[in-house]
Amino acid sequence: MRTMAAARLNLTSHTLTVEEVPVPTPGPGEVLIQVKSAGVCLSDVHLVEGVIRPQFLDGDVVTLGHEVAGVIDACGPGIEAPDHLETGMRVLLQAGHRTPAGRILTRGVDYDGGYAEYALARAETVVPIPDSLSFDQAAIIPDAVSTPWAAVSATAHVHAGEAIGVWGLGGLGAHAVQLLRMSGAAPIIGIDPLPAARDRALCLGADVVAHPDEAAEVIAGIAPDGVDAAFDFAGVAAVRTQALQVLARHGRLVVVGLAGHGLEIESDMAFAFKGQSVIGNYGSEAGHVRELVHLLQHGRLDFSTSITDTFPLSEAPAVIERLERKEGNPIRFVLHP
Repeated sequence: MRTMAAARLNLTSHTLTVEEVPVPTPGPGEVLIQVKSAGVCLSDVHLVEGVIRPQFLDGDVVTLGHEVAGVIDACGPGIEAPDHLETGMRVLLQAGHRTPAGRILTRGVDYDGGYAEYALARAETVVPIPDSLSFDQAAIIPDAVSTPWAAVSATAHVHAGEAIGVWGLGGLGAHAVQLLRMSGAAPIIGIDPLPAARDRALCLGADVVAHPDEAAEVIAGIAPDGVDAAFDFAGVAAVRTQALQVLARHGRLVVVGLAGHGLEIESDMAFAFKGQSVIGNYGSEAGHVRELVHLLQHGRLDFSTSITDTFPLSEAPAVIERLERKEGNPIRFVLHP
């Protein structure tokens, strides 16, 4: 029996350990991926802490990792030519899939993910990638890039020339700035309490940045009518309050960061009179991932600077702690099994 290393989270004890486990065998409609890169997401930190708990996991132990890229090692029964999948193919994996019953199952949360040498994937979640796209950049597309892309393109429907505020310039917010710049938004205002995060946003395409304490004044100076769309990537109640106060007429607040708390609108009369809206965005759809691969392939985007550092799989527990402390002002840490 072949074995492999995998970073397994015990949800009862909140401990993450790298263990030797059997290499899984692909069943009907599945492929086995030799993992080359796995992105480390703040959601993984929240899973270890117990802030997020799987809804559909069978048991209390799971291999983390929903941002995965690698090579097809083996195909299970039923994988035929129409699927365009074969051994040796370079691929990334969608962060999850929807069941026939309508449940959304997330890789590395509701079933074993990619913090491992090998990972199983349903054929419909496998996306081929070109040779020009590195495994590191490919791995972070599901979630780190596709979530802000879904928020910008499908949820907020950002148009060229619209004034945009981005609260929280970490992994999701930093990519949102790049995607907004590509989409023609102007001006793009980045808000974050960390100076390093603000400096990074300027390099990625923000027109101006501000500390939250100065945000209202800065926005009034560059977008006197308010912002057409405000993105909350921080998941902080104070962010939403501030964002609602600087929304333009028909402006929309897009909630992406999760705080686990309610949202209060200070004045329903002003909110209604201005025709404003609050919209939630959770993750992305399969099409958003394929769109991003296409854009990268054709040189419209480059996420090479998003890879803050890489680490061997054996250091996964320490990397989770580094991300929790935001050590190194990371956009994305990546594990190499």
